[in-house]
Amino acid sequence: MQFHVITLFPEMFDSPFRAGIVGRALEQGIIRLYLHPLRPFGLGNYRQVDDAPYGGGSGMVMRPEPIAAAIDSVTADIPRLWKILMTPQGEVFDQAMARRLAQKTDGLLLVAGRYEGIDERVRSLVDQEISIGDYVLSGGELPAMVVIEAVARLVPGVLGNAESLAEESFSGGMLEYPQYTRPEEFRGMRVPEVLQSGDHRKVREWRAAQALKRTRERRPDLLKKHGFSRG
Repeated sequence: MQFHVITLFPEMFDSPFRAGIVGRALEQGIIRLYLHPLRPFGLGNYRQVDDAPYGGGSGMVMRPEPIAAAIDSVTADIPRLWKILMTPQGEVFDQAMARRLAQKTDGLLLVAGRYEGIDERVRSLVDQEISIGDYVLSGGELPAMVVIEAVARLVPGVLGNAESLAEESFSGGMLEYPQYTRPEEFRGMRVPEVLQSGDHRKVREWRAAQALKRTRERRPDLLKKHGFSRG
C-alpha cells in the first residue's frame, strides 16, 4: 500500500518510520511512503505558500494554489489515491476509520497543513478531512504520522501475527484485557491463576470479562458507541 504526504517539512518523517513495525514494513516493501515537499510548488521567486488572511487577524493562511498544484502533481500518475486533509475540523480518527482507510488499496494522499490554517477552498480538493483529537498542534505532520501508523498496521503482512492485531485495544470496540508476563509475582502482585491454568476456554472468558470491565470503568463512551450493554 502507498502512503503519500504533501508537507512543508518532509524531514519530520525520517526518524519516526526508521524503526519498529512500520520501519520493517517499509524495508520489506510491504508499504511505501512518498514525501512530496510543498515548497517547490510555492509562488514567485520566494516560493510563497502562505499569505495574510482576508478580513484581518493574526497569523498566516496557506494559499490554495500551491496545495492544488501539489495534489495535481501527485495524482497525475495515481488518480485514484484517496485524498485526506489533516485538519482540526475533520472527523475524529479512530480504529474503525483506520480499517476503512486500509481498504483504499490504491493508496492514501495526506495533506499536512501549517500556520493558522488552510484556505477554505482546499477542502473541495480532497475526499476526506481527518482530525486526531481536540487539541492544538503546530501542523498536520504528526497527525499524518498517526494515521499512517494505524493504517499500516492493518495492511496484510505488516504484522507477523494476525491474531495479535485482532486482540489489540479497540479492534473489537473495547479496550484490551490486562496482560501479564514473568515473573509470577512482582512486589506482592501475582499473575491471575486462570492465566496459568492452561484452560484456554476459561482464559478466553476471563479476558472477555476483563476487557468489558476495563472499558466500562475507563471508556464507557466506547460501550455506547458500539452498542454494548452497560448491564
